[in-house]
Amino acid sequence: MWIANDGVEALEMAFERCPDLILADVMMPNMDGFEMTRRLRNDPRTEAVSIIMLTARGLAADKLEGLTAGADDYVVKPFDNDELLARVHGVLRRAAYMRAQSPLTGLPGNVRIEDEIQARLNEGEPFALMYLDLDNFKAYSDRYGFVRGDGALRATGQLIQGVAKAVAGATTFVGHIGGDDFVVVTSPELAVPIAEETIRGFDELAPTLYDEEEAARGYIEAEDRQGNRRRFPLLSISIGIASTAIRRFAHRAEAVEIATELKNYAKRSAGSSYAQDRRSKA
Repeated sequence: MWIANDGVEALEMAFERCPDLILADVMMPNMDGFEMTRRLRNDPRTEAVSIIMLTARGLAADKLEGLTAGADDYVVKPFDNDELLARVHGVLRRAAYMRAQSPLTGLPGNVRIEDEIQARLNEGEPFALMYLDLDNFKAYSDRYGFVRGDGALRATGQLIQGVAKAVAGATTFVGHIGGDDFVVVTSPELAVPIAEETIRGFDELAPTLYDEEEAARGYIEAEDRQGNRRRFPLLSISIGIASTAIRRFAHRAEAVEIATELKNYAKRSAGSSYAQDRRSKA
């Protein structure tokens, strides 16, 4: 824990150390809590830090100003220590939840994906792990830029989530590993229907992500990883499926490894496709 004597010192310490949480009094010398919070939120080094503002004034306008500046919570003095600790724990829990979430798609991120797979293993619940990856995404992003690339990823995440909900309901888990990689955890018998419907939906979606002329001709021109200019087909999706109906997994990493291997096998085929594990293991 670090203590600052005024708003300017607090700001400098935050930039240097980037703490998990800042308790900031509204009334501080040299720089008040509102201005300090605004500056913290406007700097990429501290934009995600959790902030609780403390004030002797309980006016609604003051609370609104604090929350508008970017504070996560607002506590009026004098306060009960137990209440303050509860507020601190609540803010930190929300921050941890957000860190476990993809900021681009809003889907659960790596931490929650790992927890979901491990929970299914711990409970002995049958499940299928689906690894979904876009083909030719780098060429698409190079051609259209990061903004449209991010839009394509958000649209893909929404599609996968919508298909999973329609086919399997709320028990199916959808996560975003990062980049153009997604994960679905579902029951073994629903993995193939989800894969087939995802492929159908994505093949309808993909042309809408391109300029009309390039969508019509079915390819774009971009540089490959060796710097050679060549033609790339429209985006497609490859899916690998690992299932406890075929084998037992000793650890979540084993399930991920098998699903990744099958995804890579599916990528050998032109266009969207899926591959599922058929090799049994006692």
